[in-house]
Amino acid sequence: MLQFALLAAAITSIYVSRHYSPLLAALGFSIVGYQATNALIPRVSSSFIKIGLFGKDLSKPGRPVIPESIGAISATVYLFIMFFYIPFLFYKYLVVITSGGGHRDLSVMESVQEEYLFPHGKMSEYLSAVLCLQSTVLLGMADDLFDLRWRHKFFLPAVSAIPLLIVYYVDFGVTYVLIPDVIQNWLQTSKTAVNLGGFYYMYMAAMAIFCPNSINILAGVNGLEVGQSIVLGVISLVNDSLYLTLGTEASKEAHMFSAILIIPFLGVALALWKWNKWPAKVFVGDTFCYFAGMIFSVVGILGHFSKTTLLLFIPQTFNFAYSSPQLFGLVPCPRHRMPRFNEGDGLMYPSRADLVAKPPKKVMIPVLKSLYLLRLIDIETDAKTGVLQNCTNMTLINLVLVWFGPMREDKLCNRILTIQLVIGLLAILARHSIGSFIFGHDNIQFL
Repeated sequence: MLQFALLAAAITSIYVSRHYSPLLAALGFSIVGYQATNALIPRVSSSFIKIGLFGKDLSKPGRPVIPESIGAISATVYLFIMFFYIPFLFYKYLVVITSGGGHRDLSVMESVQEEYLFPHGKMSEYLSAVLCLQSTVLLGMADDLFDLRWRHKFFLPAVSAIPLLIVYYVDFGVTYVLIPDVIQNWLQTSKTAVNLGGFYYMYMAAMAIFCPNSINILAGVNGLEVGQSIVLGVISLVNDSLYLTLGTEASKEAHMFSAILIIPFLGVALALWKWNKWPAKVFVGDTFCYFAGMIFSVVGILGHFSKTTLLLFIPQTFNFAYSSPQLFGLVPCPRHRMPRFNEGDGLMYPSRADLVAKPPKKVMIPVLKSLYLLRLIDIETDAKTGVLQNCTNMTLINLVLVWFGPMREDKLCNRILTIQLVIGLLAILARHSIGSFIFGHDNIQFL
C-alpha cells in the first residue's frame, strides 16, 4: 500500500511540476528512482553471481558470498531518470505549432509561470552532465569487470569529464578566481581577480579525478560508500536550499541546477543503501563510487562552486592525505586495509601493516613515532630491541577504531557518517561566515 501511495505522489509531483517548479519533478523522479532500484536489486543479484560478479564478506562469520557491482543498477536507473527528466525541466520550450523550417511559431511558454522555470540556457550543460555521468558509469563497469590496476584507473574519471570541460569552455569559459581582500591590501593592488587560464581546467580535471577516487578509497565497511554519498548529498542540498531561499538571483540558477541533479541521486542511493547497509546483502562495486563522486564534481564545476564542493570532502581529503604514506609505498600497504573482524565477539578491530617482513623507509620511522604520540596510529614494538613490529593501517576507518575502540560494523559506519555530517555542516557555516570576511561579500543576502 505504501508503495502505491509513493508512486501516486511521484506521478502527481512530476505532473504539476510543468506549471510550478522543476524541484517537484526532481522529487517525483527521486521516488520513482527509489522504487525502481529497490525492485531491481533483489531480482538481478543472482544474475550477477552467475557471471562471476561476487565477493566474500570478510567481516561476517563464514564469509558469505555476496553479489558485487550492484551499484551499476542504481547508476543505470539514475541515467534513465535523467533522460525522462528533460521534458519536465524544459517544458516551457516545447513547440506545439510550427510552419516548418525550424520556426517556433507557438510554444507553451505563455501557459507557465515564468519565475519557476528552469533556464533553457542550461540545456547544453545538463546534457554534458548526463554524458559525463554515462561515460563514468561505463568506465566504472569496465573496472568492475576487468579489475583494472590503480595506476591505470586513477585517471579514468578525467577522461569521463572531457564532455563537461568542453561545454564549460564553449558556454562559460570563465577562468578567473577572486583575490581575497586581505591579499589585495597586502599587495596594494586594485585587481579583484586573476586569470588562471589553462590551469583552471587542470584544476577542474583534478577535481573530477579526486571526488570519485576519494569515495572509492574510503571503503571497507558495509554501507560506507553509499552512506557517505548520501550524507554528501544531504549537505549539498542544505547549501543549495540556503542559496535558493536567501541567495542572490545570480546564484539561484546554479544551485537550482545542483538540486535537480542531487535529489534524484538521493532516491537511487537510498534504495541501494537499504541493501548495502549492515548486514550487507550486496556490494556496490567501483561503478557506484565513480558515479557518486562524479555527481558532486559535475554540480561543483557546472554550478561554479567547486571550492565549496571540496569543503564537503574534508573527511575524504584527510583520509587520502592520511593514507598517502601507504599508497605511495613509504609504509607497507597490504592489499586489504579494511578493519579486522573478530568472530569471537563480533567486533571490528584496526587492521595492521607488518613492519618486520617489509620495513618502512627510514625517513618514515620518526614520522610513525610522531603519529603514534599524536594518537593517529597505534604501534607495537619489540620489548627488547625497540624495533617497530607493526602499525595500524592508515585509513580513517582504522583511525576511528584507534580513537573509540573496537565496535560492531554498523556502529562503526554510523560513527564515520556522523563525523562526515558534522564536519560538512561546519564547513558550510564556515564558508558563509569566514568567506564573507575574506572576500568582503557573500551570495547569501542576510550575511
